[in-house]
Amino acid sequence: MHFNELNLHPQLTAATAACGYQTPSPIQQQAIPVALAGRDLLGLAQTGTGKTAAFLLPLLHHLLAGERGNKPRALIIAPTRELAEQIHADIGKLGKNTGLRSVSVYGGVGKLGQIKAFRNGVDIVVACPGRLLDHLQAKAVSMAGITHLVLDEADHMFDMGFLPTIRQILKQLPKERQTLLFSATMPQELRRLAEEILREPTTVQVANSVPTTTVSHVLFPVEQPHKASALKKIMKETEMTAALIFTRTKHKALHLATQLSKAGYSATSLQGNLSQSQRQSAMSGFREGRFKILVATDIAARGIDVSSVSHVINYDVPDSVEAYIHRTGRTGRAAKTGTAFTLAGQEDRPMISRIEKTLGKPMRREVLAIVQVTADSLPASPPAHPRQRPRQPRMAAAKR
Repeated sequence: MHFNELNLHPQLTAATAACGYQTPSPIQQQAIPVALAGRDLLGLAQTGTGKTAAFLLPLLHHLLAGERGNKPRALIIAPTRELAEQIHADIGKLGKNTGLRSVSVYGGVGKLGQIKAFRNGVDIVVACPGRLLDHLQAKAVSMAGITHLVLDEADHMFDMGFLPTIRQILKQLPKERQTLLFSATMPQELRRLAEEILREPTTVQVANSVPTTTVSHVLFPVEQPHKASALKKIMKETEMTAALIFTRTKHKALHLATQLSKAGYSATSLQGNLSQSQRQSAMSGFREGRFKILVATDIAARGIDVSSVSHVINYDVPDSVEAYIHRTGRTGRAAKTGTAFTLAGQEDRPMISRIEKTLGKPMRREVLAIVQVTADSLPASPPAHPRQRPRQPRMAAAKR
């Protein structure tokens, strides 16, 4: 199937071609026809499967056919500023030359620019829940004209405690609307919300909670004191186009990025202590290639759509299988292949076992010469035959 077979508006078909889209992903093949038909939809798919286009293309299609005015007609709610900005950017690409206008709304920046956009008139609001509710309570914008609602990464909003805020926002939306809810997982409370707000929905599920097959998974048994030296050795011996490194804390992300910069690598950090302008500078620098390495907390696990990320490195093992899936979904995107490296010690054994159960197979073990590992530090994995274990080219990671 090709995008020109989906019966999208000609302007959108042309936009997909201009963006280099040819064959819809599984979630796009299943979700777009349902959304085009005007039905409510519950989409279950992990990150990196193309679900942003799965809801944006039918949304733009409906808005092109509808009556235009100065009030918002579509609302997309996202959990993080980075994801809101990414969706806003995708609207600009897919909606180019349509005349449809959008605004991204989130905290950490002044309200005046957002209020000005509301007054000038927008078709689509892409918002984080907290700042949107602020605007609604201040009557800076009305949601009375909303005909289409999208909740993206709904499970992450649940994890962040946004459900009460979302319920307050929903009270200000018309009951007659199309609602699309996308999530990687479906905890019970989120399922109850879906049952409340979706009307006879069609459920589309694509490899839910399973990492994409375009990502290979490699585990380095290493205890915490040796991780910094292990990371530098890995980066020295591995060819990386762009690497996204995850840490557990904001302090560690900043410290590690500083260490890598001093070692000569083009690195920056993305974490919660940064101002919005600093976060945008880090993201744009990474996306445009000015930085080859981005060290981040899980705030960056969603909303980063950079197809050139060749490696995700779990400097710290995440605290859930879902977080591992979202982290590693930042590579192997757009039909490309990627590699996920995980540095794990003895204390990580339970989580590694859970991750490997989800993967359906053990991660490939690689032991670094500089790292001392005890025999029982991690579950054993029989080494593959050398011809079944192609190594990464031994080239230095990009430096300044």
